[in-house]
Amino acid sequence: MTRKKNGLRLAAAVVGISALALTACTSPAETPNASGGSDAPAAGSTITVGTTDKVTSLDPAGSYDNGSFMVMNQIYPFLLNSKPGSAEPENDMAESAEFTTPTDYTVKLKAGLKWANGTDLDSKDVKASFDRQVKIADPNGPSSLLGNLESVEAPDATTVVFKLKSGNDQTWPQVLTSPVGPIVDDELFPADKVLADDAIIAGKPFAGQYTIESYAKNSLISFKTFDGYQGLLGKPANAASNIKYYADSNNLKLDVQQGNIDVAWRSLSPTDVEDLSKDSKVKVHKGAGGELRYIVFNFNIMPHGVKTEDADPKKSQAVRQAAANLLDRQAIATKVYKDTYIPAYSFVPAGFTGAIEPLKEMYGENGGPSEAKAKAVLEAAGVSTPVELKLQYNPDHYGPSSGDEYAMVKSQLEAGGLFKVDLQSTEWVTYQKSRVTDYPAYQLGWFPDYSDADNFLTPFFAKDNFLGNGYDNAEVDKLINEQRVETDRAKRTALIEEIQTKVAGDLSTLPILQGAQVAVAGADVTGVETTLDASFKFRLGVLAK
Repeated sequence: MTRKKNGLRLAAAVVGISALALTACTSPAETPNASGGSDAPAAGSTITVGTTDKVTSLDPAGSYDNGSFMVMNQIYPFLLNSKPGSAEPENDMAESAEFTTPTDYTVKLKAGLKWANGTDLDSKDVKASFDRQVKIADPNGPSSLLGNLESVEAPDATTVVFKLKSGNDQTWPQVLTSPVGPIVDDELFPADKVLADDAIIAGKPFAGQYTIESYAKNSLISFKTFDGYQGLLGKPANAASNIKYYADSNNLKLDVQQGNIDVAWRSLSPTDVEDLSKDSKVKVHKGAGGELRYIVFNFNIMPHGVKTEDADPKKSQAVRQAAANLLDRQAIATKVYKDTYIPAYSFVPAGFTGAIEPLKEMYGENGGPSEAKAKAVLEAAGVSTPVELKLQYNPDHYGPSSGDEYAMVKSQLEAGGLFKVDLQSTEWVTYQKSRVTDYPAYQLGWFPDYSDADNFLTPFFAKDNFLGNGYDNAEVDKLINEQRVETDRAKRTALIEEIQTKVAGDLSTLPILQGAQVAVAGADVTGVETTLDASFKFRLGVLAK
């Protein structure tokens, strides 16, 4: 398949995702005002959002997952942020932010900033926030996003200078809006370790739109408007908000349907969404899609991995390539997800600049499976069959259909007797801690930190990446660094395409599906569409009823 044809395929996929997004057009009553709040209902009601997501840690250095970041977005300040309905970085706690030299990004803070605990919020807090991310480098944290950061200077109370390794970093403003960007109180958060949730709650180091009033981890969090917030998002459209956590999506569905909660956000089953779309008491909202669902391979402990007794890089690669040849993504998308997801044939989702589909060209037959190709690649490498593969998935964090999804993956891999899959599941908190060390292959879902193709490349494929799966390709790492600082749009796009092609041969991850953002809310709830934007940040502050 030529790249031109490939582009046509991508265009069709984008139309599919865009069709979903069109159902989320903002009504006039829900238009965000200049400060990011809502012009609609009065800020008197309390909004409750339900989710099956889990909080790993409230410390920005200790978590890198959707559930934790959703809470951080409400309570912590950022230097740069984006208004609801947009993915464009703008000043939040910053008065100004710009490159003063190609490698110096200088931020001037607003004067008089305070934490909810009464202490000053100044440049020392900013410097400490980024320094500790780099120093702690928690395996479940987002420090991999700071690969281009050399150092941080705070020459005075309102000035911060980020010294970058490579100049003209096109992603840096976006990085400051991402999970590595929350600013924390340097008087409370230790420089060399993650702070426990209880200590964070007690210390009240909050300066976002909300403070946390009560906290029962992964049960119920109650938020109250923070009057001291001086940022881009403005005053919330509600006086208070809650996040209620569910172990079972069936209960999540029932509660939003019965009006016990106002919004159900991650994750209802496709069947539930289809059913709720027929209920006049609720409304299904769909927004821009950027989610990818993968299989991640651990290069150390997967079959023939570098730390196994029969280590062999070529055999290990052949195992990954055989798996890629056996996947039937369309079958999974249709049978499990009722086409609320589309097949993903690359590492950058359709709709992002530079996205191509090398997996469709390199593996299987026209996007479908090929047992013959899988058998051939294993035989050429001398791999004995069936390949015994331990495959792990998570039953709660990635939605109730994960079990059906991975049952189909197991069935597809075992076609023709080439694989024997030991399929296991683990709840999210344990899963997060064990995935790097214990799982040869495992499920991962990715929600982008910012709306740029780089966010699907740097965290996964750069040296010392977030996955910690042993993947290290010096040529890919070089290309990733080059695209990040390339100011010519066409040249940068070409680099992004080249990276996708090279990692498609290595297959440290195996993309399966791309999905849209879906939320279900009571018919009287406003603001939901506004927050389902390409920044992929869920804002409690725009919700009202």
